[in-house]
Amino acid sequence: MLLLRRCPRLARLCSINSHRHPVTPALAPCTASFSSDSDRGSEFRWSRRWTHAVAGLLAGTGAVLAYALHQHKAEKADAITGQTVDKLPSSSTSSSSTSSSSSSSSSLPIFSQDEVSRHRTLQDGVWVTFKGGVYDITEFVAMHPGGDKIMLAAGGAVEPFWALYAVHNQDHVLEILSEYKVGELRAEDQKKQQSLNPSDPFSSDPERHPVLRINNLKPFNAEPPPEILSESYITPNVFFFKRNHLPVPRIDPESYKLTVEIQGPNRERGGALSLSLDDLKNKFPKHTVTATIQCAGNRRSDMHKAKQVKGLNWGIGAIGNGTWSGAKLRDVLLAAGYSPDDANWARHVQFEGLDQDVAGTTYGASIPLRKAISEDGDCLLAYEMNGEELPLDHGFPIRVIVPGTVGARNVKWLGKIIVSDVESSSHWQQNDYKGFSPSTDWDTVDYKTAPAIQELPIQSAITVPADGAIVDRSDEEVTLKGYAWSGGGREVVRVDVSIDGGKTWKIAQLKSSDKEQTAGATAPPPGQAWAWKLWELTVPLPADTEEMEVVCKAVDSSYNMQPDSILPIWNLRGVLSNAWHRVKVKIQEEQDDQ
Repeated sequence: MLLLRRCPRLARLCSINSHRHPVTPALAPCTASFSSDSDRGSEFRWSRRWTHAVAGLLAGTGAVLAYALHQHKAEKADAITGQTVDKLPSSSTSSSSTSSSSSSSSSLPIFSQDEVSRHRTLQDGVWVTFKGGVYDITEFVAMHPGGDKIMLAAGGAVEPFWALYAVHNQDHVLEILSEYKVGELRAEDQKKQQSLNPSDPFSSDPERHPVLRINNLKPFNAEPPPEILSESYITPNVFFFKRNHLPVPRIDPESYKLTVEIQGPNRERGGALSLSLDDLKNKFPKHTVTATIQCAGNRRSDMHKAKQVKGLNWGIGAIGNGTWSGAKLRDVLLAAGYSPDDANWARHVQFEGLDQDVAGTTYGASIPLRKAISEDGDCLLAYEMNGEELPLDHGFPIRVIVPGTVGARNVKWLGKIIVSDVESSSHWQQNDYKGFSPSTDWDTVDYKTAPAIQELPIQSAITVPADGAIVDRSDEEVTLKGYAWSGGGREVVRVDVSIDGGKTWKIAQLKSSDKEQTAGATAPPPGQAWAWKLWELTVPLPADTEEMEVVCKAVDSSYNMQPDSILPIWNLRGVLSNAWHRVKVKIQEEQDDQ
């Protein structure tokens, strides 16, 4: 459908190319010069690309693929008479022989990874690498069956993305890619691998998907591109935001032990319950909860734009929705000896992680006892995420899931649980993740005066289109997408969207699964709406403006609404950023094709 909507752009494809690669106008439809990086190679046959574009315009994406395959087979036949056809490097070819084999098998130029990385846009050209080859796929972007997702790999390798989408593992896809080969990747860049440094506490951190936008490397903190968030109601594990405070610990599941301790009003109770991973899996019923986790700093960048704050510069992607499975925290506390009488003195449940700094300080947090012990609180000791073993970055082998509560309390790599009359003494409970008045600065802040963040306020954001996006007037309409969520189990009941900066509003269609939410659909029990809602709205392009200011705001079941601006909620740590989300979209007028 994206391809069909982009047909006007396909019709102007050669004019775009002639702008990027100046040539004689009469030859523009079928020829173009290389950029400065690729001038070192032989001439490229741009007529093939234009043929593919015309095929796509006439017959759709399927015909593009079929036509490319037919064209490639014809060129193979031509090769018998002496013409050469570029081949993809064999998957069994070692990287050490790439340089020599490249020079002997073709006259294509050699490029460094830095040179490839400079080609990330349609203006500069879109280059990717695959098994040692360099490919200029600029002309294929508009025809890609997966739409603009192909741009996520721009300037880098396509293998991590193809590993997620098995449809690419087909011969005809590889043959289409071969049409766009412009060179070989430098041998040393192919060999380059991240070596483990035993003196580096982060050296054993797991690999992460390259699409993640890194806010901090050590400890690792990253978020997905916004458009990925609205693609699926359940956020895939690899795209779920990563928020680590310390190095990721490597824990042997066979020797893992979870300690559960109930202190008593005077710390008089002795002993503790020790549970293995098998105990948690086999001695307690397995429960599954779909819940959204959001970092307290999500959308901090919006606050930072208004006035400088301290903290990681998160965009709108420090949030995700997952399906979590494990033992109920309530069941484990009861097994450890908790009784209703303990509510007379106990107020908090503390969690300690197994991640630690070089001094041995571990991450810690706590939640109110009432949330932990409630039958409706749905707190889990999770060992599965989205039907799979809990990933390393998300707390393997066990993490606490506290639905409706800030991500900082969903402690990962859980090692100890303590029922206590006091909060956790951890830095992250006492001296971080708290909100303050806009008038409070670093000279006057007193963390003891503010409560630790638990439930989060109502939130929503626009994932598509991106801020600064350009749409063609010929498209006639634009589809807006986003997410909305509220803490404490309060259900999102409405999302209002404006395209004129908030002067007029329309109601978006909500999705509580990967299908549209219909009137009369089964709602979660009151106070147990742990998962987000995705929203979508298609609107006609306004005729009287060249720029739209798109705004969204959500309303929850308690009629909490987002504030309209940042400054009244600004705080020095940049947490709890939930003002109306705004993006500006430019409308591009029709251009004269000639």
